[in-house]
Amino acid sequence: MAVDVIVPALVDIIHRDRQLMKTRSPAIIALIWFALGPSPAMAADTDPLPPELQRVLDGHDLGRSGLSIVVQAVDADEPVLSLNPDVPRSPASTIKLLTTFVALDLLGPAYSWRTEAYIDGPIDDGRLAGDLVLKGGGDPYMTTERFWSFLRELDARGLRHIEGDLVIDRSYFEPDPEEPGAFDGQPWRTYNVAPDALLINMKAVEFRIYRPITGNRPQVITDPALANLKIDNRIGNTSGPCRGFQRGVAIDLPDGLAGDKVTLSGRFPTGCKEYAIYRTVMTPPNFAYGVFKPLWSQLGGSLSGKVRTGPVPESATLFAHFDSVPLAEVVRNVNKFSNNVMTRQLLLTIGAEAGTPPGTEASGRSAIADWLSARGIEAPGLFLENGSGLSRETRISAQTMAGMLVAAWRHPYMPEFIASMPLSGMDGTMRNRFRGSSLAGRMHLKTGRLDHVYAIAGYVQARSGARYVVVAFHNDTDVHRGPGGELQDALLRWVYDR
Repeated sequence: MAVDVIVPALVDIIHRDRQLMKTRSPAIIALIWFALGPSPAMAADTDPLPPELQRVLDGHDLGRSGLSIVVQAVDADEPVLSLNPDVPRSPASTIKLLTTFVALDLLGPAYSWRTEAYIDGPIDDGRLAGDLVLKGGGDPYMTTERFWSFLRELDARGLRHIEGDLVIDRSYFEPDPEEPGAFDGQPWRTYNVAPDALLINMKAVEFRIYRPITGNRPQVITDPALANLKIDNRIGNTSGPCRGFQRGVAIDLPDGLAGDKVTLSGRFPTGCKEYAIYRTVMTPPNFAYGVFKPLWSQLGGSLSGKVRTGPVPESATLFAHFDSVPLAEVVRNVNKFSNNVMTRQLLLTIGAEAGTPPGTEASGRSAIADWLSARGIEAPGLFLENGSGLSRETRISAQTMAGMLVAAWRHPYMPEFIASMPLSGMDGTMRNRFRGSSLAGRMHLKTGRLDHVYAIAGYVQARSGARYVVVAFHNDTDVHRGPGGELQDALLRWVYDR
């Protein structure tokens, strides 16, 4: 199961037909491969594995059929270890490496997104007799703090009071319709946030339950504060130490993400002083409005109207704009902390920039397929659903991923790309792997994990100083419960000792 992961600036915790592909379960794909027969590369995969890897497979009664491995020196043309290299498998979050590197190559590491503010009416003495229109440009990293900086710019230009509505133009992206909880039935989880052209704080909210200095009843505050969010606090107390799932607190959105209500209930242990729960709430436009109102009020401004969506009117005038952080910084946050929605924003941006907006998942997938083809990287069975790996349908072969990583190593933007990956024993999703050992700091690797999927891809510097591309996709029953990690560790140690 995927895990909530949010970039540290928020909180440090955290070209097939689409419908046809959704019918292709891993079992069906396996049957197709069986019917077609093994490729030459697969037929050669009867060679012995390194003994330490075979011991792990034997110890867990696992065969080779669900495992693909490619290990290749970055300056070589052939792998030193190859197992089932051409079988399309679920890569989980390692697919982010493909999305992010194609974005770096096509857009450039200095690329930035622009959010624009238009006024539809005259301004007199700071008062706008009309609407303020915010046109989203797809910024994946419009945090609350950065949104506040944007609003400060509006204030500095003389805007104070808005007599009309706040209008949100979301037309730069056209994401595929989806049920927010389609992946795992938990639509309020931050990893399930869908992309949007104007996405504030990734729609993530910290619900902080705390015990006030005066009084004993647990209280709730949110960060960011949302003017239009109704919180029903029913939390009581229970005696005991500060422990247990969510410290005994349950959180519910009675009207779903389309609503504006949150109910917190349960019993908060008396041994707890403070605890935080992270959730996503409301629709993107309502979330943007909820953040806008209190921040604008703090700057001394007012908004008389409500929020609505629509394109920038022809009568509107550009008033101000706000540029995002550069793409290289976004890619670092994506790969270090495995941020799903930021990756999805990248895929739609690739699609928008490859042609004419709006950016769609289909146009993003097409651009990535063209990129692979132009570089001679074969991609048998590739299906890239949303670019993030939060998908049961995404498939890529280990050889395709390895080919991309070799190409990335030889690319001018290699330093930016490699620096975005988690560093073994030090940071990101690899911070606890090999910590304190000789392998710490020797591996730049992206991890991936779903139910029955365990994957890893990236670069390893061996003890000898040689550098290797390493890709391992393990799709088998319960490999996510321990065997997959054990096998990966054995593989990575084998590469390091070369």
